[in-house]
Amino acid sequence: MDSELQIGLAALGVAAVVGIVAYNKWQERKQRRHAEQAFASDHRDVLLEPRVEFDGARIEPWASEADASETMASAPRVTERAREPAAGRTTLGNPEVVDPRVDCVIRIESIEALDAPRLWAAQREQLDGLGKPVRWFAFDDGDNLWRPLTPHSAGAYHWFCVAMQMADRRGAIGEQEFMHFTGGVQRVADQFLAVPAAMPARADALGNAAELDRFCASVDVQIGVNVVSNSHPFAGTKIRALAEAHGLVMGDDGAFHARDEEGNTLFALCNLEPALFAAEEMRNLHTSGLTLVIDVPRVANGVAAFDRMMQQAMVFAEALHGSVVDDNRAPFGPDATAVIRAQIQQFQAEMANQDVPAGSPLAMRLFSA
Repeated sequence: MDSELQIGLAALGVAAVVGIVAYNKWQERKQRRHAEQAFASDHRDVLLEPRVEFDGARIEPWASEADASETMASAPRVTERAREPAAGRTTLGNPEVVDPRVDCVIRIESIEALDAPRLWAAQREQLDGLGKPVRWFAFDDGDNLWRPLTPHSAGAYHWFCVAMQMADRRGAIGEQEFMHFTGGVQRVADQFLAVPAAMPARADALGNAAELDRFCASVDVQIGVNVVSNSHPFAGTKIRALAEAHGLVMGDDGAFHARDEEGNTLFALCNLEPALFAAEEMRNLHTSGLTLVIDVPRVANGVAAFDRMMQQAMVFAEALHGSVVDDNRAPFGPDATAVIRAQIQQFQAEMANQDVPAGSPLAMRLFSA
C-alpha cells in the first residue's frame, strides 16, 4: 500500500515538473511573439538590404514616400553640413569627368558624414608619392551630384569617389603604384570607419593600364619644322615682335604659343638652340634658328593647325631672312607638307575610333607629361 502511494506521489511530482516546464516554455514563446510584434515595423532596414551595385541605373526608393516622411520626422535634426541622403535618388555612378577606361576608381561609403577637410588631410598623407594624378570627389546629397574635392573644400559627406589616372606620357601604372593607391585608400577608409564599395582587381587594372599605354604610344606624335638663319643669327627682339604681332603669347615653358578661342595651344614657337625664351632676356638673345611644333594628340583639328603653323613658319623665314627646313636641314617643300598632313589625319582618325578625340579633355589628360 505504501509502495503504491509512493509511486503515485512520484508520478504526480513528475507531472507537476513537466507542467511547470511546459508552462514556462509557453510563457517564453508568448513573450517572444509579443516582443517581435512590438519591434516589428513596416519600414525596411537599410542595413539588412543587399548593397546596390553601381551600374548607373536608377534604384527604387528604400521606402515609400509616407514611410520616408515619417522616418525623417522622427529622426534627429541634422546640421547643414551633414544632410541625410535623399530617398529615391539615382544610383551613384561615376562623376562625369571620371572614365573607367582611363581611371582606376574606388568609391567609399560612410554611415556617418565625414568632414571633407579631415578626409583630404588623411588622403594626402596616405597617397603621397604617387606618380599619377589622383582626384577626389564627394557626393552632395542635397544637389544630387558629385563635387570635386580640393584642399579648400568644406562640408561633410557620406559618399566619396577617388580616381587615379592609369597612364600618361610617363607610361602606365605598375603593380607597386597600384598597391600604393589601393592600400592608401583602404587605410583612409579604415581611419574613418568607412567602407570601400569595391576594390578594383589588380590584374584587370594593370592589364587595362598597359593596353591604354600601348594605344597612347601608337598615336603620340609631335611634328616640328625649323626656320634657320641663312647668314646672321636671329635677334630676340625681332623674334618677339614678330610673334606678338601674329598673336603668339609667351608661356611659362619658354616658348611662344598660338592658341585657339578656348586658350588651347595649337602650336608652339621654340628656340632651336637649348636656351629657353624669357621676356627679360629677349633683348640680349641671338639664335641660329627657331622650331615650330604641333602636338598632334592635343589639337582638335590637327590639319588646320598644321597649315596655320606652316604659314607662320613662312612668315618668320621671310621676315628673318631664313629658310624652312626639316630636322635634317632639307628644304621643307609641298611634298613633305602633303605627307605630314596625311599622317596627322591618320593618327587623329585612330584616336576618334577609340573614342578619344584629339584635343578632347580626355586626350589632354592622357597626353600630359
